[in-house]
Amino acid sequence: MRGRDLRGELDAFLVQAEPALIDFRRDLHMHPELAFAEYRTTKRISERLERAGLVHAVLPKGTGLVCEVGSGDGPTVALRADIDALALADEKDVPYRSTVPGRCHACGHDVHTTILLGTALFLAEQAAAGLLPGRVRMIFQPAEELPGGALEVMASGGISGVDRIFGLHCDPRVDVGQVGLRTGPITSACDKVRIRVSGPGGHTARPHLTADLVFGLAKILTELPAALSRRVDPRSSLSLVWGRVEAGSVANAIPDDGVAEGTVRCLDESAWHGAPELLKTLLDSVAGAYGLEAEMEYTRGVPPVVNDEVSVQMLAEAADRALGAGAVVPTEQSLGGEDFGWYLESIPGAFARLGVRKPGSAGRLDIHQGTFDVDETCIGMGVRFMAATALTALWEGGRPGSETYVAEALA
Repeated sequence: MRGRDLRGELDAFLVQAEPALIDFRRDLHMHPELAFAEYRTTKRISERLERAGLVHAVLPKGTGLVCEVGSGDGPTVALRADIDALALADEKDVPYRSTVPGRCHACGHDVHTTILLGTALFLAEQAAAGLLPGRVRMIFQPAEELPGGALEVMASGGISGVDRIFGLHCDPRVDVGQVGLRTGPITSACDKVRIRVSGPGGHTARPHLTADLVFGLAKILTELPAALSRRVDPRSSLSLVWGRVEAGSVANAIPDDGVAEGTVRCLDESAWHGAPELLKTLLDSVAGAYGLEAEMEYTRGVPPVVNDEVSVQMLAEAADRALGAGAVVPTEQSLGGEDFGWYLESIPGAFARLGVRKPGSAGRLDIHQGTFDVDETCIGMGVRFMAATALTALWEGGRPGSETYVAEALA
């Protein structure tokens, strides 16, 4: 086993596989499907896995699937990709432009899916040659954008027996050949809150005879975010931002009810768990001061993605050996949500950002835009990175002398 040229094996595999993987990605890009409606996408993945002789299982709702590569009593590592698209129009002028009106892979999930497929095919060859020291579970997850797909995977036993899990996401701010890594929180929790206030209304000439609901609601809108910033450690980045407010219909009448809706975001897991109760306490306090009755609907979205330090180190070692020195770059925290955080509440793991920008490009494309696209050489880089990550995690999963093996095998 020692002295294997894994990098050379990956290069040889991709010489043959990369053109077909790019075609596969383009096919997915042309046929985007929304959350829990990814039937064609699931079928295409399934067909390709079947041709490689890989046994897999479609999730109970009929979209998304799980495939395990390898056997034996070694560790089990999971790799996850999301497969759903967004309800956005594709604004690119490319041959593989979306054929579905109002639907687009504007977040790179088609790339994530293709990379995971390529990784599965490569690791299957390794397993067939007796070179895979454990099992690698490939999770093709539906409905990340909804969200809810991660919970569907977990409910069906998708991470049962998994020792560690890894995922990645396209980052158009990072060059192809680089990966952005960060220990600790990398993305935010994202919840929704809806507040309804009520009280006696009346004429604006006599606000003292009413609860002056609009004034009280305005106080709620300003006081709740301010109070949160003083009741929670600022390092948690717990924030409440309003997106919708509605009250009244005419200028000279104080209404008897009003509504406000917004999002709660947080980078700290413990602060996130305590946010609903704290917010309700603050709401009742402010509303009560103005004689208002207040109701709150708090809808959980996703927890923060908090990267495990050991797992991040494994990602860094894999990137250094598979992509070369200088491949690892620091990455910023994001207040965007990502349901990969549900997995990390149960098992250790880490989430990386994959560079998809053409080196030297002056463009500043962002995700969730109809113009989003990638330099497709990122697919081969992603396969190298994820395959090396799986092998690094397997060999460093408690086996004696694993560090020496990995250093030599991935050199």
